[in-house]
This record gives sequence, structure tokens and C-alpha cells, in this order.
Amino acid sequence: MKIGSGEKLLFIGDSITDCGRARPEGEGSFGALGTGYVAYVDGLLQAVYPELGIRVVNKGVSGNTVRDLKARWKEDVIDQKPDWVSIMIGINDVWRQYDLPFMKEKHVYLDEYEATLRSLVLETKPLVKGIILMTPFYIEGNEQDPMRRTMDQYGRVVKQIAEETNSLFVDTQAAFNEVLKTLYPAALAWDRVHPSVAGHMILARAFLREIGFEWVRSR
Repeated sequence: MKIGSGEKLLFIGDSITDCGRARPEGEGSFGALGTGYVAYVDGLLQAVYPELGIRVVNKGVSGNTVRDLKARWKEDVIDQKPDWVSIMIGINDVWRQYDLPFMKEKHVYLDEYEATLRSLVLETKPLVKGIILMTPFYIEGNEQDPMRRTMDQYGRVVKQIAEETNSLFVDTQAAFNEVLKTLYPAALAWDRVHPSVAGHMILARAFLREIGFEWVRSR
């Protein structure tokens, strides 16, 4: 597995990452990591790789865009001195363009999104062992849906930056698309954004696959 013994894995993002995590530090027991995919990743790492003692920290903040991440990056990422950083951002950058169409100041368009995310990755890359970039997603099987179409554009930017910077890449939209062949979107997220338990498990599974997690290990 790519994440090694005693290493610190920090997740940062929006409400999908936040999921009610503890403040100020999303770390520890008693629900400190929230109720979403970050907690599932941590639980599975402890259950299957207990000897590695991987330290997981949740720095998600509900409602955040990449613009918000930039404002808190030093305190919530650099100063934490993680070995690995996982970034999943972009849903609100896109969503505000659709649910608040007249409030332009809340919109983060593709050019700003790309420039900001690339800048954060390049700033952080020399300081960590690795970066994991997760695409934003929209739990909608119709690729012609306007918000899904825009979200896919942002996802392609994430893939491009991952390739440019030799970062690990998690295609969360592709993971949802596979399940959407069987399930209606509302079965995974009432608003097509905030996932159910199953939706968060899809995210956790996609993440774990990319870091080389082995579900069945022979010790």
C-alpha cells in the first residue's frame, strides 16, 4: 500500500469531507472524523492495516470552494505537516452557479478553479510524500444534465492537474456512474450531492483502491 507506517493522511474539502467532524481538529475517537467517507477510510485502515498506525485527520468545511481552501491552506494543511494530502473540492464551485445564479460573487468559474487548485498542489507537493486528487461529482446519470456537464469539466481539470504533478487520481464520478447503472440517484443522495451511507462507501472504496488497499490480506 502506498501510505506507510506512522504516516499522517489529511483530508480537506467541503461538506462531503466535513460530515460533522470535530472542531477545531477533526481527529480522534467518538465521531471526531465525522460520519462520511473519511471515517470509513480510517476505520478500514485500522481494521485491515492496524500495524501501520496511519494517522487520519479531517479538515473538511461545509460550503467550501477552492477559494476557501486557499484562504485556510497554511493553517489547515501546511502547518499540520501531513505526509499525504487528499483534496476533494469543486462541488460548491459548480453548484453555486446553478442554485444561486444571480449571486456571481459566489461563483468559482473554471479558470479560477484550475489556477487555484494547481497552485495549491504545486505549493504543497515538495512538502509531502504524496497528494491524492479526488474529482468533484454530481450523482446524476444523465451526462447532458447542465450541472453534471459542468461538473465533468471540473473533474477533467482535476485529472489534468493530477497527471501534470504526478499526484494520485480518484475519479469519484466514474465510481458513482457504475452504481447509477442500477440505482436511481435519489437512492444515493436526496439532492444528488450529499451521499447516503452507500454513497460515502463508494467514495471510500474508490479512494482505497487508488492507494493500493488490499481488502483480503494474508498476514
